[in-house]
Amino acid sequence: MLEHMPAWLGHALKGLRAGADALVIARSGLGSGAQAGTGFATLDLTSPAFAHEGRLPPRFTADGDGVSPPLLWSAPPAGTAALALIVEDADAPTPQPLVHAIVWHIAADRLRLAEGAITADGAGTPDGDVGRNSYLREGWLPPDPPTGHGEHRYAFQLFALDAALGDPGVSPGRTALVEAMSGHVLAAGLLIGTYSREEAAPVGPASSAMPA
Repeated sequence: MLEHMPAWLGHALKGLRAGADALVIARSGLGSGAQAGTGFATLDLTSPAFAHEGRLPPRFTADGDGVSPPLLWSAPPAGTAALALIVEDADAPTPQPLVHAIVWHIAADRLRLAEGAITADGAGTPDGDVGRNSYLREGWLPPDPPTGHGEHRYAFQLFALDAALGDPGVSPGRTALVEAMSGHVLAAGLLIGTYSREEAAPVGPASSAMPA
């Protein structure tokens, strides 16, 4: 995991980031029907655990219990058949954002995910099915940015779909989910949580001067 990356390497990679424009929500071609060329409606996605663009409590990261945070959202628009959630790190030192969670087939009338709800679930439940994160595992991948790499933005992206997602495969990853959602998004919500690790303490004496 990235928490084991040495601080000097984190500093060296500070300018290497996937970027917000690589997030799923920024992709073209997701909108359904009339929304295809004009963007889509907005869902109000929030969490009682942190504010938009606020710092994630360590409990939800690799520095704590590593459970997924609670999420709440507004009622989706008429015609919504299902919802899908993807959580990505826009600042991962990788060509594409690092995927921390995928949940699809969320019931259209469901308006929340409880704390710790994103776990491996095999064939899923009536309220959703958990897909694969970037470590190719079902469930929540706790944020673990490299020490010295600076602040990372974790983008919680919720999509209201005009049709259930057919069959993107068992435990789909990012590519399969995006392909299945394309052309079916009625509305979307975005919630950003940030996290960073403290810079490493300097090694050796701070000054060669002798105390007076």
